[in-house]
Amino acid sequence: MAELSVNLYFNPLVRLTVVTGSKGTGEDEVSTGETGEDDHAVIRFGVLGPVQAVVNGEPVALGGPGVRGLLAMLLLRPNEVVPVEDILDGLWGDDPPLTARTIVQNYVSRLRRQLRLVDPSGSVWIDTQLPGYRLIVDEDLIDVTRATWLLDRARHEHPVRRAEMLHEALGLWRGPVLADVSPRITAPELEDLRFAVLEARIEADLELGRHAELIGELTTFAEAYPFREQVIAHLLLALYRTGRRADALEAYQRFARRAAEDLGIDPGPALRELHERVLNDDSTLLLPAPAPLVPPKVGVLTPSQLPPAPVGFHGRDVELVWLDELLADEHGAATPIGVISGPAGIGKTALAVLWGRMVGHEFPDGQLFAGLRGFHPEQAPVDPGEVLTQFLLTLGVPSNEVPAERDDRAALYRSLLAHRRVLVMLDDARDSAQIRLLLPGGSRALVLITSRVRLEGMVARSGARLLDLKPLSVPDSVRVVDSIVGHGRIDRTRLERLAVSSGGLPLALRVIGARLAARREWIADELIAELADDRTRLAALTAEHADISVRAAFDLTFRRLAEPDAFRLLGVVPGPSVTPAAMAALQGVGFVTARNGLRALADAFLVAETSQDVFVMHDLVRLHAKELAPVGEERSAALDRLVSYYLDAADAARRMLGPMAYPVGKTDNQDSLTPAGAVEWFSREWPNLEALLDVAAPRDAWRVARMAHDYRVVRSGRSPWDSIVHKGLAAAVAAGDLEGEAWMRHSLCVLRTRFDQAGEAVSDASRVIGIATELGDARLLAAGHEALADVYFGLGRHREALAGYEKAIENYRQAAEGELTAFTLARLALLHAETGEHETAERHARMAVSLSEAAFTEGFCREALGRVLSVQGSHSAARQQWRRSAELYAQVSADRAEQMRDLTDGV
Repeated sequence: MAELSVNLYFNPLVRLTVVTGSKGTGEDEVSTGETGEDDHAVIRFGVLGPVQAVVNGEPVALGGPGVRGLLAMLLLRPNEVVPVEDILDGLWGDDPPLTARTIVQNYVSRLRRQLRLVDPSGSVWIDTQLPGYRLIVDEDLIDVTRATWLLDRARHEHPVRRAEMLHEALGLWRGPVLADVSPRITAPELEDLRFAVLEARIEADLELGRHAELIGELTTFAEAYPFREQVIAHLLLALYRTGRRADALEAYQRFARRAAEDLGIDPGPALRELHERVLNDDSTLLLPAPAPLVPPKVGVLTPSQLPPAPVGFHGRDVELVWLDELLADEHGAATPIGVISGPAGIGKTALAVLWGRMVGHEFPDGQLFAGLRGFHPEQAPVDPGEVLTQFLLTLGVPSNEVPAERDDRAALYRSLLAHRRVLVMLDDARDSAQIRLLLPGGSRALVLITSRVRLEGMVARSGARLLDLKPLSVPDSVRVVDSIVGHGRIDRTRLERLAVSSGGLPLALRVIGARLAARREWIADELIAELADDRTRLAALTAEHADISVRAAFDLTFRRLAEPDAFRLLGVVPGPSVTPAAMAALQGVGFVTARNGLRALADAFLVAETSQDVFVMHDLVRLHAKELAPVGEERSAALDRLVSYYLDAADAARRMLGPMAYPVGKTDNQDSLTPAGAVEWFSREWPNLEALLDVAAPRDAWRVARMAHDYRVVRSGRSPWDSIVHKGLAAAVAAGDLEGEAWMRHSLCVLRTRFDQAGEAVSDASRVIGIATELGDARLLAAGHEALADVYFGLGRHREALAGYEKAIENYRQAAEGELTAFTLARLALLHAETGEHETAERHARMAVSLSEAAFTEGFCREALGRVLSVQGSHSAARQQWRRSAELYAQVSADRAEQMRDLTDGV
């Protein structure tokens, strides 16, 4: 028998000694091995063959067929609850062993441990949810999802790319699906998926004229699956297009005879129609011959209009590969169009021009370039008709033959480029309308567009591909500055500090490089200091005579906004992100209006939607927004609305987490969240809540901090919790608000007892009791006595702790606070268990459970009851309580639920 020292969840200083037995083992031990703690590990799953998990390309040992079978069933229904009955049926059918459910629980525990080892980030886990288990996983990590995505996406691609994607999809099949698990676990839809991918790939190859290479494969396929009519149709077409018309007709007759004899049916209408066309020698079944090449006019120079290649260009390897892939599609049936978009100064033009010059030899008929001035500081955007005129003149059309009408110019332009291999680069486009007439009509040209807005309309109308540029990495940023200044002139440490200050924005890096190159090395320290101060950072990013300026570049985008006030108000937001709900409060508009406004700003790359309804700004853009933010009463009113929103939203969220000693705020708040949604809200908004404390009025700041405290009680984390409690306490003391001081000192007591600092909390708890007595606040007085009792319990002063808990319970009962009474009774039960009063401890624990209503409250009380029972030696009853506790905790704290499962497995 082993002894396990158990740390009480709500008060780590309360410890019980729980006697546990050794855990049983089953047939399928999981081999864990050494995986390390790589936060960047990527785990992927496969069922298209033997069931497997792969981490960074290396297979993970999963154990025997039982564990693999369980994983397979969870992977086949990702993010869905798989009932235990279905698992039992899949593993054993009609004859499960008597301990089948226990074996399944062991399999689940082993898989959980294995997932924690290979995925320290916790992005994949198994959740217990009645009536079974659910695998929480990004479905893109499963090979079935990848194959399905490739099949769906390929339908919209050119045949060359389509064939490549479908070949990749077929490569995901590593053998018979689910090859190494019980034959009772089946997924016939996976075989249908494979056929769909295979037939789509054959169709793409047929479009590409690969008829001869396909005949052997199709013949074999037709023999293996003689009644798949689509395969027979593909075989007929391949034979006909290679001049084997008689063989095509014979293949059809062979299929028709077999279908009649074996199935008693005739071929379907589509196959009969194809047979009829082959029989009639329908030449339209043949692929069209390529159009003849029209050479340029004699004496006309091949245009080469690209600007010079940029100096000091580094990085963008992934983006250059993306452009190379776009070029690979240049031989398709339609003009390949690439749109490089991103915020001002991100290096769109530099990337496009550099790549254009790298692949200039691929376009023997020339390169056309037009600066469209979509965001010029002084001049209006260029009319596309003017660009057409210039392009026609460049292509050799005499000035007197350039059509007067713009549409006629566009038609002539398309005709001239219909069979020429040219690169058309359209820089700084204002919108899709500005470039629509400038698109060539032929398939031999390639169009590359840059814009400060995301031209999604080009995707829908012209099948363009979008590439959003992101900031450069720190190493690439360092190389940019180093190459401009002169290699080795500035030491690496200073370069890295400058690179970080730039936020990876190439324009900012060029300004930094220019300022350093024009002066001595000592300017680096001055520049670092300027860039470290938000008040001078944007000013520092202006080159001499202000001809290159980050602020000016951002301002051009701002001036083109249809609704500039939304961006100005973002300068009031103190935190790193904003949601449509917060923005609606700032603007005083509805949720949908605010969301549409934020997404319009995202299209202009002034914000980025990093996940659904979460918008962030680049650091330099944030500084620009702060410069434009409203001031005076307008700013104060907007900030008040934002603080009110966060108070109401935090109040609504914390209600879902359990009982709150500090009273609720607005009683008309609608509890529309789920417990899991409340946890997600606090997790997402925590940095914003911290930042809000620095700008909110003291009377509001401590209330925000107290509500955030209620979240940290459920999801502990010392560093961020400590910061927000101390900020709230400082705000309350500064405001002379005794109530706020008392509640924040109560928060400080909870924090310190949670992290083994009970000795430092005695004076704070005593101060809470003193203020509560002075104010005549019974609820606050109960919370103070409870906090002091927790401190005494942690210090081993059991008599004082017992008196404190009893006073707290008395006050909570008088206030009809059943949930808070339940929590305190559970603590009291653990105290009695510690002092050996087992019957009293069990009575209090069961009473606590009976008073519980909220999921987290009941989870805590059942955890306490389980610990009391375990100390008594009733291990089976303890496990039963802990299992139920884990199910309840899972609604608000996956980590706490997992701890309960581990505790259950260990007893």
